[in-house]
This record gives sequence, C-alpha cells and structure tokens, in this order.
Amino acid sequence: MIDQQMSLRGGAARLPVRPRTGRFLVLAAVFVCAACGLVYELELVALASYLIGDSVTQASVVLSVMVFAMGIGSLLAKRLRCRAAVGFGMIEAALALIGGSSALVLYASFAWLGDSQYALVGFSLAIGVLIGAEIPLLMTLIQRVDRQDAGGAVADLFAADYVGALVGGLAFPFLLLPMLGQLTGALFTGAVNAAAGGALVLWVFRGDLSARSRWLLVLANVSVIAVLATATVLVDDFERAARRAVYGDQVRVAVQTGVQEVVVTGTDRDSLGLYLDGRLRVSARDEYRYHEALVHPAMNGPRARVLILGGGDGLAAREVLRYEDVRAVTVVELDPAVTRLARTDPALSELNGHAFRDPRLTVVGADAFPWLRADHGRYDVVISDLPDPGITASTKLYSAEFYGLVAEALAPDGRLVVHAGPLGARPQTFWTVEASVRAGGLATRPYRVTGRYAGFAAGPDRGGGEDGEREDWGFLLAAAGEAPQAALAAGGPEPRSLRGGELREGARAAAEARLPGLLPSTLIHPRYWEDA
Repeated sequence: MIDQQMSLRGGAARLPVRPRTGRFLVLAAVFVCAACGLVYELELVALASYLIGDSVTQASVVLSVMVFAMGIGSLLAKRLRCRAAVGFGMIEAALALIGGSSALVLYASFAWLGDSQYALVGFSLAIGVLIGAEIPLLMTLIQRVDRQDAGGAVADLFAADYVGALVGGLAFPFLLLPMLGQLTGALFTGAVNAAAGGALVLWVFRGDLSARSRWLLVLANVSVIAVLATATVLVDDFERAARRAVYGDQVRVAVQTGVQEVVVTGTDRDSLGLYLDGRLRVSARDEYRYHEALVHPAMNGPRARVLILGGGDGLAAREVLRYEDVRAVTVVELDPAVTRLARTDPALSELNGHAFRDPRLTVVGADAFPWLRADHGRYDVVISDLPDPGITASTKLYSAEFYGLVAEALAPDGRLVVHAGPLGARPQTFWTVEASVRAGGLATRPYRVTGRYAGFAAGPDRGGGEDGEREDWGFLLAAAGEAPQAALAAGGPEPRSLRGGELREGARAAAEARLPGLLPSTLIHPRYWEDA
C-alpha cells in the first residue's frame, strides 16, 4: 500500500540504473511504442483501402474510431495507475498481439467471410483503447524514475511520442512494406512492440513487481512473441490459402510491386484474369467488348500518333495497332511490372496479340499526370485506360486539371476517349467525370456498352458466371467543338436519345454531384458490337 501511494505521489522507484538513465529508457520505450502504434494505424488504413476500396472513407473510419478509442483508453488507465508497471507491461503485450495480428485477421475475414469492415472497426477500437492507455501509465512511470515537474514530464513524453510517430510513419512505406510486405511487417512490428514494453517493465521497474506479476509478464510476452514468430513462419502458406479463397485455384502469378499487388489467374488466354490490388482489371471472357468500345470510336479520323494513358496490359494497344496508318503509339503506365508481365506472360502476351513486339509501340514508365505537364508533342488520339474512377487513388486522373493537360496534348482535330465507370451502377460518378472533361475545355458525347460480367472492376468475381448478371461500361468521347458527335456517329450504329427515365436519372445524379454546369448529355450509345 505504501508503494502504491508513493507511485501515485511520484515517489522514487527502486531502479537498477541511475534516474537519468531510467528516464532515458522510459522515453526510448515511448519512442518505440509510438512508432509501432502508428504502423498499426497505417497498416489498417492501407489494408482496408486494398480490401474494401475508397481510401478516403477507410482512412476516416480508422482515424476517427482510433482517436475516439484513445480517449476511452486514457480514462480506463486511471484504474491502473496504482500498478502502472504491471499495467503498462500487460497493455503492451496485448497491443503487440492485437496490432501484430490485425493484418492477418483482416485479410482472413475478407478471404473467407467476404467482408472485413466489422473487423476493421473492431481492431481500430481495440488498438485505439490500448494506445490511449499508454501515456497516462508512462507519465506515472517517468515520475517514479525522476521526480520531474508534471509540465516537463508531459513535454518530454509527447516529444518522444511525436518523434516515434514520425519514424513509424516513414518506416511503414519505405522500409516495412518494400522489405517485408503488409502481413509480415505487421507481425514484425508486434514483436518489436512486445520486446520494448516487456524489457522496460521487467528490467527497469522489476522492483515494483511482485514475483507473481513478474512471471505473469514473462509468460505473456514470451507467448505473444512466440505466436507472432509462428505466424511469420506460416505467413506464406496463409497468403497462398487466402489467395485461393479470393481468386480461385488457378492463381499463376502473385507479386507485390512497388505500386500494387498483381495477380494473374487462369491457365491459358481463354481463362485469364488480371487483378490489380484485388480488383479484376482484365477478364478474357469479356475484355474484347471493353477494349473495342474504348478504342475504335476515337480512331475515326486522323490517327497517326496515339497516346494510351494506362493500358499496361497491352490490350488497348492491340486494338490501336490494327490500323496500318498508325505510325506511333505511346503507352504511359505507372507500374513497369504490369508491362513487363504483359510482354513475358504467355497467356497475357497472346491475349494482347504480342503488341509490345510492334516497333511502332513505345512504353513509358511514369505517372500520367506529371508526364503530361512536359511537352511531348501533339497526339491525334488520346485513350484514357486508367483505373476505375471509383478508386480514390486514381481520382486525380479524372480531374478537370488532368483533362486540361490532355486537351493541350491533343492535335487540333484530335479526340480523347475516357472510361468513366459503369453508368448503370454509378451514374453520379459517370456524370461527374463527364463534367470534369467539359471543364477541361472539351465537348463530350457519352456512350455505353453492355455485356460486362459483374465484378469486372469492382473486386474479385465471386459470382456472375457465364449466366451471371451483365452490367455496362460507360465511356466519354471528347474533342474540341462538336467533333465527338461526328466521330461517334461514324464509329457504329447511330446514337439514340436517352429515354425519359434515363434522362431523369442522369439529371438527378448530376444535381447530387453539386458541380456547377453539370448537366447530363442527351446522347448515349446502346452498344457497338454484338456478342461474339
């Protein structure tokens, strides 16, 4: 009881080191724990964005829930201040186990349950509560080491906490992800967290522990590190099993590039599927509908120089290179691993018609936005074959500023075609992209093509087989003046006016977007090619 009262009053602890050294060790533990805590936070945001999509929403959910939970943890820590050392040790062991295993559990819930949203909120709450309980207990411990005034102790603690958060925030994208990957990186972080918290309490504050508490902490930390180490050994088997659950049994290639995860399924060109960050980007059974509808309307007119933004799979280039009067094609792809795969993978290279062997084709590994800022000449056709506009990371490539750069790259009679997302499923997104193209200084003519299998660009296809539900692709043909209307009419059957219900739906979506001048077009193309 006397020890407890001294602890609460800031009485000196029985330390195996000098007070100044003990104070330094406490601040070092604060630094390490803060770094680990931020890694857990970033790992939740990154994995949720990958599994669920819409990184802005996922980051908002994780951050807001964690900050709320940290407040709850700070309040709950009041009850542990009388036993700050053992309380801090147990909290760090729990945080290491929960934070270190969070990536595995999130991925498992997505792979086998099909939903990781509830797991995301649960981990955000649990990790936030445990992080919030750290600072009050560490405040008590540092005052036990060195009878410093409360203001000075708080300043030192928060300085170490913020610097640790900086290091953790930089280590996550530049060290942990490239070297270890998300799953192993989280497990390694948990092991470091457990070692740092356990070492501080079991060495520096061992005088505050009873024999029972000491053995309890040793057992807890050894068990946590053993669990994390075992999971690290088995993580490759886990990933293979999870990929089979998500993508099926025919996974041929699975690689984490510096940009995204690339997965190829199928044994030949007829069954091939290309997934980028868990989203099906190419399906051999319906890709021809998409790429023919994307490319050929824009090719009506001068087409000597063609620029493809994205399209590292080579499938849009395949359609462009069918025209003998095309002299030069430039593909600007952010991830060089995709173009390398499109060249070397037998099934994918066969599907793209070995487009990368054509001497007219040049590949540039760059982000399309800054690449367009430089003057690369003028192009007769620009094809925007970029990630779905519903994916937050790609939204800058659907902005008015981006289309202004595209307009500057177009020849006087050049055309632009944009994949703007499914019109039927996400009309607001489609019409917002249309407004952005017009804000970039181009006239637009929207059209759509049906025959898309459900799940093409919205995640792993867990249904919708050959008899599954068909959806649509929405496109925008754009140019200066009225050029798109003539090109669209010449590229296939005559466009028709929207039916009244479709027009009202488009107008409602446009109004909800709340962008000035956003009005739905009255022309839409039903389909360019019948089913083969």
